[in-house]
Amino acid sequence: MSLPIFSFIFTMWVLIIIGGGLMVVFIGPLSFSGDAQLDPLINSAVKVLLSMALIFIWVVALLKIKNWIFGKIANS
Repeated sequence: MSLPIFSFIFTMWVLIIIGGGLMVVFIGPLSFSGDAQLDPLINSAVKVLLSMALIFIWVVALLKIKNWIFGKIANS
């Protein structure tokens, strides 16, 4: 395997570690105050939406990086 493929795999793992760290540091302790019965539901819904948005951004970033790296391989 060539260096671009290894760099893609390395970048993928770096993004996974950073994404997990962001979720634990910023999204984990996030809480909202409100109605006592709806509070856990609102907290969970907001955390899920933020996590899904972060996952979507990470997947798009990986797709762009993959296309760039493998495009360079195909052109050479």
